[in-house]
Amino acid sequence: MKVVIIGGGIIGLSSAYYLQLSGHEVTVIDKTAMLSNCSYGNAGYVCPSHFVPLATPGIVKQGLKWMFNSKSPFYVQPRLSWSLIDWGLKFMHAATPERVEKAAVPLRDIAIISKKMYEEWVRLPQFGFAYETKGLLEIFQTEQGGDHAKHVMEKALELGLSDTVLLDHQALQELEPQTRIHALGAIHYKCDAHLYPNKLMHQLLADLKRKGVQFQANEEVVGFENKNGSITRVSTGKANYEADAVVVASGSWSRELAAKMQVKIPMVPGRGYSVTLEDSPYKINYPAVLIEGRVALTPMDSNKIRFGGTMEITSTQTPPRISRVAGILKAVERFYPEFKVPLPSMDKVWYGYRPCSADGLPYLGRTRQWKNVVMATGHAMVGLSLGAGTGKIVSEILNEEELSMNISPFNPDRFQ
Repeated sequence: MKVVIIGGGIIGLSSAYYLQLSGHEVTVIDKTAMLSNCSYGNAGYVCPSHFVPLATPGIVKQGLKWMFNSKSPFYVQPRLSWSLIDWGLKFMHAATPERVEKAAVPLRDIAIISKKMYEEWVRLPQFGFAYETKGLLEIFQTEQGGDHAKHVMEKALELGLSDTVLLDHQALQELEPQTRIHALGAIHYKCDAHLYPNKLMHQLLADLKRKGVQFQANEEVVGFENKNGSITRVSTGKANYEADAVVVASGSWSRELAAKMQVKIPMVPGRGYSVTLEDSPYKINYPAVLIEGRVALTPMDSNKIRFGGTMEITSTQTPPRISRVAGILKAVERFYPEFKVPLPSMDKVWYGYRPCSADGLPYLGRTRQWKNVVMATGHAMVGLSLGAGTGKIVSEILNEEELSMNISPFNPDRFQ
């Protein structure tokens, strides 16, 4: 079967990996060179602990409070856009305790599957992407943050993530003796892992090319041809590609692409930023999320540290804001007072657009309109974490095999 995958991030490449492994002829098309998307600049977490979707009670109210703060971690740029209004209304409707409760199990399940796939990859000779299983710290500075952490920890234990423990300040500090931490305590999710995304992506690209997967970089998909309820041809500005099946894994551009197929998936781009220090003078042993700062830190590849964060709901045409990066670094310093990282120039900053669905769950599965189209997008901030597992499930769908999990909560048609 000829499978055309649109999108060369971790979701697209993971899908290509498993589809090629099962004998299909795979072509990956991407509008970019596939060398700097969100799969490269993220925090590198493989995190079953992230079972709480973006759409949560209180995030809308908090977002309104932060809207006029140029350094805030969550920001929605006001603009006249029907797609943004539609997404916003659906997002607010989804941000209820009941929906968050229902999202936890499927998000946990796909994360656990994905972690298992990464652990299979790392044992292969062609892969060595600095995979470590130290877990993840969620550090809190306030009593309110501590209460939130305890609530999430209780839910984690209820979901079977048993290697989850509460640390007081002293226990937290003992894990990080190289630097002082200003915090009351932390949750340690020992079930989590982390890796160096840049190595993973380069190695995955090289492996797929060696295996005969075709890559068409710097080609934007502009249209489709169909026959008898199936997409039969994918057209770019440069060429046409015959298709027995199509996988849409184009991240924040998936909404516009789906619309060309008459498929509606509410989605907006959420811009994030990161700064990576090579041969970092600052040392930490464990990846960490700063609860009140909404910032992530990750030690990577033995000599690097990455600081990342913010969720900026904005147009892909809006220039990046260095004030967002300043906010990240200030938040880090509030928790790690010895980390006085100078504000870099914009050319030293990575930024990219995360695909945010209207309820915080991915769009994964076949569409009602087309028999041979699989959507695999909308993973927001956990695209890398869920990447390998999503690719495995995409191959199971197209191979008509028994699925590794129930994907009905991820139904791409759930808002239609």
